[in-house]
Amino acid sequence: MQYKESFKISIQALKINKARSLLTILGIVIGIAAVLVVMSAGRSIQNLVYDEMDSFGSDVIQTEVKVPSAKQVSSDNALSMAQGVVITTLTLDDKEAISKLPNIKQNYAAFIGQEVVHWDSNVKSTMIMGASPEMLDIDALEIAEGRFFSKEEDNSLLRVAVIGSEIKEKLFGASEAIGQNIKIRKTNFKIIGIAKASGGSLFFDRDQIVYIPIQTAQKILWGVDYVNYITSEMIDTAKQDETVDEIIYTLRERHDISDPDKDDFAVVSMEDAKKLLDTVFGGVQLLLIALAGISLVVGGVGIMNIMYVSVAERTFEIGLRKAIGAKYKDIMQQFLTEAVVVTVLGGVVGIILGIILNYLVYLVAGSKGFNWALSLPLSALFTSLSFAVIIGLVFGIFPAKTAAKLEPIQALRKE
Repeated sequence: MQYKESFKISIQALKINKARSLLTILGIVIGIAAVLVVMSAGRSIQNLVYDEMDSFGSDVIQTEVKVPSAKQVSSDNALSMAQGVVITTLTLDDKEAISKLPNIKQNYAAFIGQEVVHWDSNVKSTMIMGASPEMLDIDALEIAEGRFFSKEEDNSLLRVAVIGSEIKEKLFGASEAIGQNIKIRKTNFKIIGIAKASGGSLFFDRDQIVYIPIQTAQKILWGVDYVNYITSEMIDTAKQDETVDEIIYTLRERHDISDPDKDDFAVVSMEDAKKLLDTVFGGVQLLLIALAGISLVVGGVGIMNIMYVSVAERTFEIGLRKAIGAKYKDIMQQFLTEAVVVTVLGGVVGIILGIILNYLVYLVAGSKGFNWALSLPLSALFTSLSFAVIIGLVFGIFPAKTAAKLEPIQALRKE
């Protein structure tokens, strides 16, 4: 009954100064909504990234070029460019060596570049991917029309291409694309296939890629003898760690590397990548929550100021209550209840606002083609309400103590 009465008095006090109460609650509303959106969006982004990674398969190991951590990079191993260092030691021979390991089912190598593609008077700047024919099976690339290039075409350096659905639409529209020649760097490539539309992703948009044989890309288009990465498919995922170690050992032996700090490659499994992302997402989310929490602290300071004003305005009331028997703990309870009521009201409104904003983010992300899941974890709701109650208690306790310590006679004289 005592708490119920304190709650009623708190609501009445808020109604007396509606504008002041609304402004006080506003800081809490913004802070709680920010915390909720950050936690919900963080979870959605994490799920989105994991879904994209799963689309590449959980049984694959990625081997990529990496700049050695040693201070000096040999000119034989790297090509210095204006934008940095390009490692040139990962090759098709490395791909073949990795493919012979006992737990490797198959693998493919790739080299990626940005080029302008021409057909008739239509022009499109897009990503060109030189890839081994095995890519079709490992990345589960689907062909809507025509076919993918073969190993024989790759070895023969044939100038053939498979284009993404958006490339087909941009260059050809309703016209037939299969059998037509597109021009890349003044070189004609015959279109033999069109990839099935798969939508955009966080990494790249497959619908805007032109796929050509890796050796054709190396020797005819770009004049290089290295690759950007090698993707390997495992036979038994239970031997993942062992397989990663075997790839590392093989490449160190082939690249004549004895010092791990001088590795010019990085070998990462999907599970390792997920563990790394867990750490990154956790750190970033904590940082964003801390930043959002600043607005809660600002709102808490506002509550403290308003509570001090309320104590000053209601000094006579406090004195009268103490004169008729109210104790120290009764006054403390009353003003703490008022502070908590303000923050909880702000928390509830903030949660509602956060849910609305989260839904708007979901709609916008969906309109941009992202497979965005509408996520509202219970931990986010619990954390938001907990923050509201804690802020009310922490910032309400000092004004409440000031009120509870007033002497009845002195308080009554204030009137």
